[in-house]
Amino acid sequence: MLETIQEIVYVAYDWIKWLHVVSVMAWMAGLLYLPRLFVYHCAAPAGTHTSETFKVMERRLLRAIMGPAMIATWVFGLLLASVQDWTSGWLIAKFVLVLILSWHHHAQARWRKDFEADRNTRPARFYRIQNEIPTLLMILIVLFVIVKPF
Repeated sequence: MLETIQEIVYVAYDWIKWLHVVSVMAWMAGLLYLPRLFVYHCAAPAGTHTSETFKVMERRLLRAIMGPAMIATWVFGLLLASVQDWTSGWLIAKFVLVLILSWHHHAQARWRKDFEADRNTRPARFYRIQNEIPTLLMILIVLFVIVKPF
């Protein structure tokens, strides 16, 4: 079965790579935008119209864009990786960084639940700092994919 999947990947490689890149772009947009929404949400008193609007925006961003984009990123990325040398240092490094990025995605989902329940205790500065983590991870991931330093 693995050979059949690899044959399909070889034939459709450019299409799968395109889908992977589009998925990554959508996922990264959400990973960068959601913490900004949290920063602004911190300033909105619980129960206000503004706070309730942020809750809707955060939930829709996470469920309609970020979640599907993360899943698509993983599916297309694993398909592409299926025809790579899994012992390559750059691929291992990329995989570890994408795991960290996925963990960060789930952390953002937990923080959204705190806002949803009006129990956020973190200051806006915390979310400003968290907003930088996906950017740093993205820079490193792209470095490993393009330059393949090891």
